[in-house]
Amino acid sequence: MSSYTLTQSIPLNETYDVIVAGGGPAGCTAAMAAAREGAKTLLLEGTGALGGMGTLGLVPAWCPFSDLEKMIYRGLAEKVFTRARETVMHEPKNKMDWVAIDPEHLKRVYDDMVTSFGATVLFHSSVCTVDAAGGAVKTVVVSNKSGLTAYRAKVFIDCTGDADIAAWAGAEFHQGDEKGETMPATHCFILSNVDDYAYRHGENLYAGNKNSPVYKIVTSGKYPRIKDTHMCNNIIGPGTVGLNAGHIWDVDSTDPASLSKALMEGRKIAADIRDALAEYHPAFRNSFLASTGSLLGIRESRRIVGDYNLTLEDYLARKSFDDEICRNSYFIDIHTAKNEIEKTKTENVVEHRFERYKKGESHGIPYRCLLPKSITNVIVAGRSISCDRIVQGSVRVMPVCLAMGEAAGIAAAFASKTDGDVHHIDVKKLRARLIAEGGYLP
Repeated sequence: MSSYTLTQSIPLNETYDVIVAGGGPAGCTAAMAAAREGAKTLLLEGTGALGGMGTLGLVPAWCPFSDLEKMIYRGLAEKVFTRARETVMHEPKNKMDWVAIDPEHLKRVYDDMVTSFGATVLFHSSVCTVDAAGGAVKTVVVSNKSGLTAYRAKVFIDCTGDADIAAWAGAEFHQGDEKGETMPATHCFILSNVDDYAYRHGENLYAGNKNSPVYKIVTSGKYPRIKDTHMCNNIIGPGTVGLNAGHIWDVDSTDPASLSKALMEGRKIAADIRDALAEYHPAFRNSFLASTGSLLGIRESRRIVGDYNLTLEDYLARKSFDDEICRNSYFIDIHTAKNEIEKTKTENVVEHRFERYKKGESHGIPYRCLLPKSITNVIVAGRSISCDRIVQGSVRVMPVCLAMGEAAGIAAAFASKTDGDVHHIDVKKLRARLIAEGGYLP
């Protein structure tokens, strides 16, 4: 591709102390926390709603909030979770793990919570480039219906899910395995007009159930787009089931062409799964494909090289750190590689790669994992933190991202009041603020 030099003057906005890019779970709590600490905060979101995979991505349930004994994702994470579950009245009140999500309600929860702390939200506004010099980001350039606008701030929080700001500013990163292969993507969707009784009392679709009809579906050969037995599902409303099902391999979420192709394929897979379930499970005979996600479920892309790299050894040792900003107990959830597809047709391989944590066990996530080594004023929160690829399979999910985001927001507010260097904040003070706001840091 040849290059083209565009010379134009664009407006410069210097209103904000902290700018958060990406309005998924990490971005939302980052914006809440930064604004709560007194920083003038802007949250930029490329779509028309906050919440990322829990809202526009249609992930049907929260990953566990507990360590099998108690809730460990607390602070703002617990507040979001508590408000989100208000409309899923079919879920037990004391349930903390795999609680269904009402995506429309959750959109409003994020809207209300982010703005109630005083942060400003701009929808349909994407960071398209950065101006970085001397190891710091000076401005981000944002594209929206106003055209291009440059925004200057003391500190930037990268919650894009792909570490876009960090990467564009020159930070080192890894992507996928040694061959560049990443975990497969999933296009979540909603089926309505499901027979509640037949769903509740018929065979569970989940691949952990050896009698799940999904095994018959993939071995029948009738639905070639359904290549393996991934079939997570939850009732999210009356006669309505959300599905995190199917896989799409070789998707690069940093490549627009790859992402576009995968979204089209995902919509076809969703339709095929509806048809297959209508044939093989009585609950779905008259079901209707009501919606597919506006976002593709990307599990893995860039991982920054940070001041500390969280290793598999740290995970297995249930390690604690002096600078940890949250705990995590989620299992190592690495989805089916291409060379495992045939194996999954007869067994559930994904959840048994490593021994699960026992009750009460968790590990810490150090603040240093959020800090790109070579950039002074950028914090990365969410699935792109500095960690081994295997560990990323655990720390990438929404409860963990909510907890990381709150820490990132507080740290950014602290740094914005000095020279903007996020590597030199008082971590003891950060941890004290997290604990004061209800965070779990034993």
